[in-house]
Amino acid sequence: MDSLRELIDQDNNHNLLDLLSSLCQGSIAVDENCNILWMSNAYKELIDIAPDVDPTGCHVEQLLPTTQLPRVIKSGKPSFVDLMQIKHRWCVVTRLPIKNENQQTIGAIGFVFYDDLESLQPLFDKFARLRRKFEDEKILRPSRYALDDMLGRSQPTELLRRQALRAAQLDTTLLLLGETGTGKELLAQGIHHASTRRSAPFVGINMGALPEALAEAELFGSAPGAYTGANSKGRIGKVQLADGGTLFLDEIAEMPLAMQTKLLRVLQEREVEALGSNRLEKVDVRIIAATAKDLRELVEKGLFREDLYYRLNVLPIKLPPLRERREDIPELSQHMLQQIQHQSQLPELSLSPAAYEWLKSYHWPGNIRELRNRIERGCVMAEGEFIEANDLGALDDLPHTTSNQPTATDLKSKRAQTEIDAIKQAIQSCNGNKTAAAKMLGISRASLYLHLNKASNN
Repeated sequence: MDSLRELIDQDNNHNLLDLLSSLCQGSIAVDENCNILWMSNAYKELIDIAPDVDPTGCHVEQLLPTTQLPRVIKSGKPSFVDLMQIKHRWCVVTRLPIKNENQQTIGAIGFVFYDDLESLQPLFDKFARLRRKFEDEKILRPSRYALDDMLGRSQPTELLRRQALRAAQLDTTLLLLGETGTGKELLAQGIHHASTRRSAPFVGINMGALPEALAEAELFGSAPGAYTGANSKGRIGKVQLADGGTLFLDEIAEMPLAMQTKLLRVLQEREVEALGSNRLEKVDVRIIAATAKDLRELVEKGLFREDLYYRLNVLPIKLPPLRERREDIPELSQHMLQQIQHQSQLPELSLSPAAYEWLKSYHWPGNIRELRNRIERGCVMAEGEFIEANDLGALDDLPHTTSNQPTATDLKSKRAQTEIDAIKQAIQSCNGNKTAAAKMLGISRASLYLHLNKASNN
């Protein structure tokens, strides 16, 4: 039989479907185009369809927007014991592809086994413990960030957020471009979290941190005994671990040329061949690659495959450096300061107006990563209630000269004047409202008046 419709129309298969329906709390069958061929009355009741209404011919996503049956049909792989929200109720479901004698997928069938999750709490707890074990052993890297975690309201940041949201809706390969420290992995996790793959694994790997001798086995896996010292059971590669989810390849430019050919097969054929194996395994994985280098230039030098470059460059997204989004620095700094203080149990500190001015004027070669390092340094070096600019390392890049070198008194005087200028500018921006100005600067109103009084006395 080449058609699932023909199979269902046979009496004995109707009997089989009725039998399966009696063993679960709802079942549904769709053809290779995801059109509904059959739905049990129990399933109709779950989605509030009257028993006499026939949904046959309707596309399954019209009635079940959260269904994963289209993915099962596309991949040809079953989805066992998954969670799905139906009419605001979480249900445990299983989805199976239906194949003909030539192993071609001609449809799929889905079953709802439980809509009362309390009875499954022991099973969920067991899965949670197992997942934590995998994470502890660094087998899986959880997706910790969402796009809402992307701080800042500057124009470049808002544009990046809109691009990321659009990219999340498309199940296609992404290439993240940006200087080191701009937050490429955070963005990749946010896109994964906003996509239809969010319930599946997010697996990340830094190609620049892998020894070339182990890189292939780490990424694609290895067959038993594939190389000296290999596990007798073989090794599961990061591509296989990410099946159904997202594979993040950081520093893709560092991938050896020999491995680039195998990655190209994954992108083109959705197949992976483990090291030392002659068996191809189907995988359903979305790849997000990232680099701080110019891949086009590497292609011209023969250091990166041109065909792989075009496969990766389907949807490029450029992350702006921090110096192009200076308006975001106060919000980012305040968030990092609170985070570091909470994690380290440090006493409450604030950034002085002079510190804010220096943060906004610095050129930030290390971008957001360097900003966090500077804030952390300030928390350690500060001696009072305020983190000053020199606590952040403002003096690190000053030229060291023997003549005309500024004294400590000169530096203190210049810092005080910078603080007063910042306060006056904030008050002017807030139309004279000193409370609003203090809030903008991240200091208390009392501290603001203290600075103004010192200025007037001098």
